[in-house]
Amino acid sequence: MRRNNQHIKTPGGFTLLEILLVVAAIAILAGIVIVAINPGKQLADTRNAQRRVDVGTILDAVYQYVIDNSGKLPDTVASPIPVGVCSGALAASEICKTAPCAAGVVDISALILAEKYLTAFPKDPNQTVPACNANGVCYRISKSVNGRITVCAPGAEQGAVISVTR
Repeated sequence: MRRNNQHIKTPGGFTLLEILLVVAAIAILAGIVIVAINPGKQLADTRNAQRRVDVGTILDAVYQYVIDNSGKLPDTVASPIPVGVCSGALAASEICKTAPCAAGVVDISALILAEKYLTAFPKDPNQTVPACNANGVCYRISKSVNGRITVCAPGAEQGAVISVTR
């Protein structure tokens, strides 16, 4: 028999209140981590990094073409194109994706012939850039009156300016 001052042991467990407190603490910590990581900003930074690489790749290919052709640019870049092509809606300076090129884009397809300089033109990583021509790659090229070439990415995000001039 048991005495009056002894208690019967019951199996251990958590109360509903304890479980709710742990779930609330985990939710708060998860919220803080998501805000700190900011996936939208991280993705935009990644796309901008790809744009920087693409702009440099296109400009390198243009200059390799120039070296191989005794200082001559592809014929379609021979006349000066307005400078500042990334700040305005000058679709005439957008690079054509594949030949035949539509009106309003720059045909520098000589760079991808026989895959000598590029296998294909890189395309902006954000496929929904509204200012892109249907047959364009969303990157623009211009030539100053002094012969300097600029390749830029008008679809840059977060206020970034991605442009390379040589």
